[in-house]
Amino acid sequence: MTVNIVAIVGRPNVGKSTLFNRITEARTAIEEKVPGVTRDRLYGTAEWCGRTFAVVDTGGITFGESDRLAGQVRKQAELAVEEAQVILFLLDGREGPTALDREIAVQLRRSGKEIIPVVNKIDRPEGAVEVPAFYELGMGEPLAVSAAHGRGTGDLLDRICALLPRAEDDDPYPADAVKVAVIGRPNVGKSSLVNTILGEERVIVNDLPGTTRDSIDTRFTYQNQPYVFIDTAGVRRKSRVKEAVEYYSVLRSLKAIERADLALLVLDGSGEIAEQDQRLAGYVEQAGRGLILVVNKWDLGGKTEKARDSWLENLGRFFSFAPYAPAVFVSALTGRRVEHLFPLIRQTWQEQHKRIPTPVLNELVEDAQAVNPPPSHKGRRLKIYYATQPAVKPPTFVFFVNNPELMHFSYRRYLENRLRDSFAFSGTPIRIKLKPRQGKGD
Repeated sequence: MTVNIVAIVGRPNVGKSTLFNRITEARTAIEEKVPGVTRDRLYGTAEWCGRTFAVVDTGGITFGESDRLAGQVRKQAELAVEEAQVILFLLDGREGPTALDREIAVQLRRSGKEIIPVVNKIDRPEGAVEVPAFYELGMGEPLAVSAAHGRGTGDLLDRICALLPRAEDDDPYPADAVKVAVIGRPNVGKSSLVNTILGEERVIVNDLPGTTRDSIDTRFTYQNQPYVFIDTAGVRRKSRVKEAVEYYSVLRSLKAIERADLALLVLDGSGEIAEQDQRLAGYVEQAGRGLILVVNKWDLGGKTEKARDSWLENLGRFFSFAPYAPAVFVSALTGRRVEHLFPLIRQTWQEQHKRIPTPVLNELVEDAQAVNPPPSHKGRRLKIYYATQPAVKPPTFVFFVNNPELMHFSYRRYLENRLRDSFAFSGTPIRIKLKPRQGKGD
């Protein structure tokens, strides 16, 4: 499927993330008045005049700096330019053309792509008198906008749509794509894992915790199945979140879980399971998303079978509320056992969408009650009349009973275990809801 992509590039702190959020109509990119906040490629979706296209926000481009991270940011921006059909070269209308703008312009002209010079921070009509100065960059007519206030963005979107090639299907995310959020504490190897899976340096990898601050959506196809991997910012405990930008990154990670089908919770196999790991898994469970536990860094310390058994025991104890979650031990650095992830991902996705026919479900419920009758409370016994499955993702079952208050949590758990014993539902939570059946007494 052909996907039209528009990349936003420019030097630091010219308002790229603000424009990205304006075009995509969502606060996906972090906006801070601090240069260098956006580091990776960040994808979003925009719609205008019946066209849908992907938008890529990039980090600020600099040259001649010895900082390794700055070089990686520049590389990510260059990759975004390569894959895009239209480039928005964002400029600061308050400062006018700078030497760095001229240097970036030279590089962009060499790309041979459609380029729109966009002069940002023109908040008032009289400010547009400064726009002609940007003609010197040799990139055609500059367009004045105010990303913060929305001024001129309609004209910008019109120009984008005029330059985009027509595609039979402009939807950047196929309907059957499996969306996988890669989550975990900082520095557990999430970005390394994504890069190993993709076979390319798609997400910046750095030894410093918190390098990935935004959620990075990466689309690809494996064995004819489309996937979207969402590499999220590392989540710290709240007491350690000091900067506002990191606080928003935490929120972004949690939102990534909500828009994913399932999550890979990456754990540090060279350390111990932390309380924050439990909290993340709990959020996945509450959101009704699939969960796979990925123990990374299994290449360190000469791991033995005994060590693996000890970890499995700890996983069962720490994540007792999600006993359905499978675990896999990998090394993102060496690629060891990473190939085991896709069968688990595919299986979990299929289990999320599993439907049990009503007659089969009710046969199981009758058998479960015969083996272990519902408990009574103060002379009143729970009666289950019938059950049905109205929804998937997560699989949801409605039990029609005489009185929902008579369902003890232990019997609810018993019913869930019987469902799993018969139908597996590996990797996914299931929901049991109770409804009183009208017209029935005790």
